[in-house]
Amino acid sequence: MLQRTLPYEVLIADDGSGADTEKTIGQFKSRAFFHVEHLWQKHDGFRAARIRNQAIKKARGEYIIFLDGDCVPERHFIDDHLCLAEEGFFFQGKRVLLNRNASNRFEPAQGRAMMLRLLAGGGVKNAHHMIRMPFWPSSWDASLKGIKTCNMGMYVKDLLAVNGFNEGFVGWGREDSELAARLFKFGLMRKKHPFMAACFHLWHEEVSRDRLAINDSILQQTIAGSEYRCKDGIFKIPDTADPGNK
Repeated sequence: MLQRTLPYEVLIADDGSGADTEKTIGQFKSRAFFHVEHLWQKHDGFRAARIRNQAIKKARGEYIIFLDGDCVPERHFIDDHLCLAEEGFFFQGKRVLLNRNASNRFEPAQGRAMMLRLLAGGGVKNAHHMIRMPFWPSSWDASLKGIKTCNMGMYVKDLLAVNGFNEGFVGWGREDSELAARLFKFGLMRKKHPFMAACFHLWHEEVSRDRLAINDSILQQTIAGSEYRCKDGIFKIPDTADPGNK
């Protein structure tokens, strides 16, 4: 509600949260001036790819901005994403990382005063992203370094073209990089800006990474291949089909 520009809609992709989260979402929904939809799936391992695809299918707008539940957007976040949206690109935003103590001090409603207290108290990494400089030029590349869908924007039509997230990813890690690899194969570039569209990443205990080696293998297969559509995505493509690059 603190955004200078409110979203058209908010789609909450919930990978198995409990009753407390449902209650909080209900309270938020009752106060929102826009459409809010809560999409929930039973917790059965880390299945972010699957529930995100369910949310993408529900999207009614042309452009989607991904934001993780452990991230809080700076008040110009939506403004900046919309300003930087461009055909032929997806946009990769930046994170300001807060440790446990800094997360406890975090008060987004206090704006610049809160940012100054965060800097004074320490526990902030990538603090330079807190500085907003719209006049700074954006850049672009086709690198997987730093890819994170916790802060990423793209046109829904491009997501549908590559068939969304690969639901073969179960467990933490690499589903975002694999999506980006296919977006590159589809012909998009990654757009970046160091001083716009920042979010604050709050501290939390790390989730298990016991399937990271398997997920790394899936990512490498995608990088080595030529296809930009995954078979196990928003739409299920039979093994006998040849998705190709149509």
